[in-house]
Parts: sequence; structure tokens; C-alpha cells
Amino acid sequence: MDWLIQQSPVTLALLATLFTWLMTALGATVVFFFRGVSRRVLNMMLGFASGIMIAASFWSLLAPAIERAQAAHLPAYAVVAVGFVAGALFLVGSDRVISWMQRQRTMQAEGAGNCRRAILLVSSITLHNIPEGLAVGVAFGALAGHSAAPAALLAAISVAVGIGLQNFPEGAAVSLPLLREGMGRFKSFTLGQLSGIVEPIAGVLGAALVVLVEPILPYALAFAAGAMIYVVAEELLPEAQSERHALDHIASIGCVIGFAVMMVMDVALG
Repeated sequence: MDWLIQQSPVTLALLATLFTWLMTALGATVVFFFRGVSRRVLNMMLGFASGIMIAASFWSLLAPAIERAQAAHLPAYAVVAVGFVAGALFLVGSDRVISWMQRQRTMQAEGAGNCRRAILLVSSITLHNIPEGLAVGVAFGALAGHSAAPAALLAAISVAVGIGLQNFPEGAAVSLPLLREGMGRFKSFTLGQLSGIVEPIAGVLGAALVVLVEPILPYALAFAAGAMIYVVAEELLPEAQSERHALDHIASIGCVIGFAVMMVMDVALG
């Protein structure tokens, strides 16, 4: 712990996001052992990831954003609202860009459909990993000037752990469909883990920006929270509920468990 406290926020953000990338890679390795995953198991994993991200959005991002805004004598309600909505709108715009790119790449050759689906899947997951990397980077960037507080460091670590836990099923969610589309196991794994490579980049940029321009920290924390909640509402939960059977509440149960795990981690460590 002493060694970690002595490191710069940017270095810690890099280490933390390398961990989240590693978890994505570990999730992608399932293609070497399975050709598919039970839909119930996948729904549980997606629900669990959703619960983790919802809890992390409040305890590790929005709550600190409110505290920082109040400490700076800013209207906290306005700061978090602006940052939160901006984070969601960022992903709305990003989704539209991805859709436009796919329309421009329409192919007429036989088999192009599988190629387009693969590109769309990898692009979408990669895009949504950007705010996750930013969330981790911002959490560690918030340590600037507060590096002597172990509780603040543990809270940032809890964000990284939470994001890392939800990255495991995300890696599998990329690599397995690629395998089913006919790609080889190694290529499916490579593309699956590459979807997480943007997290260290976004994490370092987020931490450096917050360190250099500390007044934007409350907005940045709320921005990351808004982006994460958008991912949950737009991608994770709808996917987890898309093929459920009657009276099958496995995704909702997973969400509750994930929320509880992250909540306990944040409250206990923070």
C-alpha cells in the first residue's frame, strides 16, 4: 500500500487500466475452451456486470463529484446533472457515428453480412470501453493533492476492480460471437482482447486531464458516471433480457448481486 501511495495518479491509472484490459483478455480466452456459453450463464454475467457499474457510478463517481462540487462552492446539483447528461450524450453520439460507419461499409459480396456483424460488435464494445477507461482514470486523477489518503486510493481501486470484473464477461461477449461467425479461435481471442486496449489509453488521458485541470474534476466524475449508466441501460441489460424464458429472473438476480458486491466494496474500502 505504501508503494502505491507514493505513485503518481497517472501511473496508478495506467496500472489499473492495464488490469481491466487483462480481465477483458481473460474473458476472451473462453474461446479456447468453449464454443458457446449457456444463455443463462451469459445473462447472469451481464446482469452482474450491470449491477457493478450502477453501484460504481454512484458510490465511486457521483458521490465524490457532489462532494468536490460542494467543496469548490459550486451548485452540486447543476454540476453533476451537466456532467452526467454529457457523458450519456457522448455515447449517444458515438453510437450514431458507428451506425453511420457501418452503413458506409455496406458490402455486396457473399458473406459480407458476417463481416459487418463482426466489425459492428468489436467496434461497439471498443467504443463503450472508452468511458470505462475514463472512469478509472478520473477516479485515480482525483487523488491529485490527496495521495496521502489511503481511503481515497482504495475507493479508486474499487472502481478499477469493479470495471475489471464486468470486463470478463465483456471479453467473452466479443470473442464467442466471432467464433460462431466462423473466425478461428486465435483470431477471435485477439479481436476480443483488443476491444479493451482503449481502456489504458483513455485511463491515462482521463487521469492526466484531471491532474492538469483540477477544476473539471466534479464534471469529469459525473461524465464518467453518465457514460457508464448509458452503457448499462442501452447495452448490458437489454442484451441480458433479450432471450429469457418465462419466470427466468437470472439477469435481474445477477444485477442485484453485482450491485451488492460493488456497494460493499465501495462502502468498506472508501
